[in-house]
Amino acid sequence: MSGGGLLVAGTTSDAGKSVVTAGICRWLVRQGVKVAPFKGQNMSLNSFVTREGAEIGRAQAMQAQAARVEPSALMNPVLLKPGGDRSSQVVLMGKPVGELSARGFFGEAGAAAKPLSGAVSPGKALHGGRQAALLDTVVGCLEELRGSYDAVICEGAGSPAEINLRRTDIVNMGIARAARLPVLVVGDIDRGGVFASFFGTTALLAPEDQELLTGYLVNKFRGDVSLLEPGLDMLKDLTGRATYGVLPFQHGLGIDEEDGLRVSLRGSVRESRTTAPVGEDVLRVAVCAVPLMSNFTDVDALAAEPGVVVRFVDRAEELVDADLVVVPGTRGTVKALQWLRERGLADALARRAAEGRPVLGICGGFQVLGERIEDDVESRAGAVDGLGLLPVRVRFEREKTLARPVGEALGERVEGYEIHHGVAEVTGGEAFLDGCRVGSVWGTHWHGSLEADGFRRAFLREVAAAAGRRFVPAPDTSFGALREEQLDRLGDLIEEHADTDALWRLIESGAPSGLPFIPPGAPA
Repeated sequence: MSGGGLLVAGTTSDAGKSVVTAGICRWLVRQGVKVAPFKGQNMSLNSFVTREGAEIGRAQAMQAQAARVEPSALMNPVLLKPGGDRSSQVVLMGKPVGELSARGFFGEAGAAAKPLSGAVSPGKALHGGRQAALLDTVVGCLEELRGSYDAVICEGAGSPAEINLRRTDIVNMGIARAARLPVLVVGDIDRGGVFASFFGTTALLAPEDQELLTGYLVNKFRGDVSLLEPGLDMLKDLTGRATYGVLPFQHGLGIDEEDGLRVSLRGSVRESRTTAPVGEDVLRVAVCAVPLMSNFTDVDALAAEPGVVVRFVDRAEELVDADLVVVPGTRGTVKALQWLRERGLADALARRAAEGRPVLGICGGFQVLGERIEDDVESRAGAVDGLGLLPVRVRFEREKTLARPVGEALGERVEGYEIHHGVAEVTGGEAFLDGCRVGSVWGTHWHGSLEADGFRRAFLREVAAAAGRRFVPAPDTSFGALREEQLDRLGDLIEEHADTDALWRLIESGAPSGLPFIPPGAPA
């Protein structure tokens, strides 16, 4: 017998679907329910590698942690990784199968995929055309999860009322209708216009889709809920659908966002703990906001440290007062290298290296710090000179490295994950994870290494010494424990501010019959 299910859709992108899905998962697992997350199709530059070596969106990995289960490719069968020029790498069941334009993916004629060598067999379906051809794969993954779990909480993408994309939709109403899932629509009231968004979303759906749209959830509300209630009552009178809860605005819940492209290029600060530093100084970290930035969540563990302030920058002068500069991962290594040079950041990094001031390159950031890049895969730019700060030569291979390495650095055990086409040949320096260190410049392909508490503390001690700061890492900061606290806060939001009895009825029994049709419905 298949388990229950629910689709969490949104009036817009970034309405809060990811955190609401995680919150429902954490609430359910605390009730003893065996639950799993699911997102049929995800577009994100923030990804993760499962233990079986499959690449999925980081948001789904976070939701799996909320559900206290091991993440798998079944939870995110289709991942699109934007690469510029209106194209994306298509990752199917955890493996890259080709590059495809948006027009080709969403169903326009004459836009075939560019296959990658070593592509897995599901890629054959991709050549036939695109998103709609993947519906059977997506539905199959969902049904496999429902056969193993009591409940599967699905996350939609964007808005279900994107009428230009409905014909080929496999992540919103397409999967809801195929799997007969009840749909809950989340609206971000902090943006304004939430009542119009709820009503308009409903009224733009076809009758068959409206049958599954069961109600609404207000997110990020500030103020007195009693002032909102008359509007909720009027919305129910207009649509015949209830609002299942009003979640208050809370800071610090934007964990593992899907899209690094939404990070401000200037002055964006990762949310940090307000705890005062243990030592006499704070430590200032500047992250170069390179184009197509990926896995910027690597710096979350730094931002979790008392006394560490992390901000994203795009100007050379913003590196002057930084104690550590991080060059993060990117889906466009050569493009990022060009960007660093155009903005004067490359020269600023070179000056830092010459002065013995700390620089850390992660994945694509590690590659740009090397001497030479040969890229006939990602940018097809051929041979390009790197910044020359590390004795490393990088050659891009069509086969993507997806791994979960374990090692040791600075006397501490480290776990990480790798997602890259570039293969590094290290010709000198001091060994550092899979990369190297020269003076105060470090480079590695390993994402997630800073989440290892002992290693992070040892690394920050080295950074503070090189920067001349009297900063002392807190001896008891546990990034894993802080992440669990965040996930519990999400579960608390659902438990305390949503109608959980009504939510469970939806999950267990599906959409109620007799929901009224709201005209005009989707255009023919």
